[in-house]
Amino acid sequence: MDVRPLDWTGDRLVLLDQTRLPAEETYREYADAEGVARAIETMVVRGAPAIGVAAAYGVVLAARTAAEGAPDRFRGAVAAAADRLARTRPTAVNLFWALDRMGRVLGRVAGKAPAAAVAELEAEARRIHTEDVAANQRLGRLGAGLLPDPCTVLTHCNAGALATAGYGTALGVVRAARDAGKRVRVVADETRPLLQGARLTAWELHRDGIPVTVICDNMAGARLRRGDVDAVIVGADRVAANGDTANKIGTYPLAVLAREHRVPFYVAAPRSTVDPSVPDGDAIPIEEREAGEVSRCGGAATVPDGVAVWNPAFDVTPADLITAIVTDAGVARPPFTESLRALLGPR
Repeated sequence: MDVRPLDWTGDRLVLLDQTRLPAEETYREYADAEGVARAIETMVVRGAPAIGVAAAYGVVLAARTAAEGAPDRFRGAVAAAADRLARTRPTAVNLFWALDRMGRVLGRVAGKAPAAAVAELEAEARRIHTEDVAANQRLGRLGAGLLPDPCTVLTHCNAGALATAGYGTALGVVRAARDAGKRVRVVADETRPLLQGARLTAWELHRDGIPVTVICDNMAGARLRRGDVDAVIVGADRVAANGDTANKIGTYPLAVLAREHRVPFYVAAPRSTVDPSVPDGDAIPIEEREAGEVSRCGGAATVPDGVAVWNPAFDVTPADLITAIVTDAGVARPPFTESLRALLGPR
């Protein structure tokens, strides 16, 4: 895919504004950590891997600003910016994984001149960026081997190039299968409430020449019952040590439907999305977003005033509903506690 969801110019982070797609392809520049934090919160940039990369560059921007001030305040200012970035999206573990890497560098450069510290932080952010693309390409190739030819894949939300530094996780599997010569088609849930499947997955697949059909979320069961879906593939925002997986709200019922219709249900995620410190899905923090995302559409009210709205951004799919978890290090199969531990290695 030739669209870059994020780019680093050396002194600015450039983000494709995903809130404007598919109507407008607009790029926005950010020169400070607070701007990056707001971009993450408002979903200008979204998707766990992309959030992690953006946050890493946010730390670099904070360091560049802090380097202009008193040297003895440099580390505290950068650490404060990292704390602000950490408060943006609680479920996506890649955010904390990237910030932890940046924090370790910040600790190592203590005592160095601010300019030298900035250079080392920028180098680490660039590594996080390039490593994500490479990891997605590897997991894509591994996942492509699981798909028959021809193949129809059902997916939920957007786990493509737009959700990562490039190429994609679930859609990376689709792209790799296409590049291997397999005939692959995609059925994309629209994904309420922000329609990332309809607005983003359909946009990037259509642009990439991969056949895609959009369905409403409540049509997934009917489509699976037709018998023409060969696999369900989704991304993840956090995978617990036992394989329980948090992904965009609506993923759990899709896994239940896949089990009922004997369709394999795959999760595609880089190793950075696996959180071995979380034993199971009950321990994954689930972000709840503001009610207006459900109660209004296009500026018009869709729910009567005074009616309560529950708007969790994610749900948890139990490991026993997952056929396999495709990572850049290999394909994990049940029991996931053992297979994920074996694949993680040093982090």
